[in-house]
Amino acid sequence: MKVTDKHALTRRALAAYFRSRGSEQPVTFEVERHSKLNYVILRSRKALLACYRIRNDGVLKRLKRLPAGVE
Repeated sequence: MKVTDKHALTRRALAAYFRSRGSEQPVTFEVERHSKLNYVILRSRKALLACYRIRNDGVLKRLKRLPAGVE
């Protein structure tokens, strides 16, 4: 995955988070790989705010539960 792709994915995840009425400001946002799947993870200083799985077609899907291996 290219750096520009990572930036675009994090921007899209942030937009989706705020569209879903997320009120707390994310401090860190990163693209991580776990069990051959890619995720965009938004965190605040205190907790994990949202986790989006990146599907094969590039669509972000917000997860209700965290996948194993994501802390």
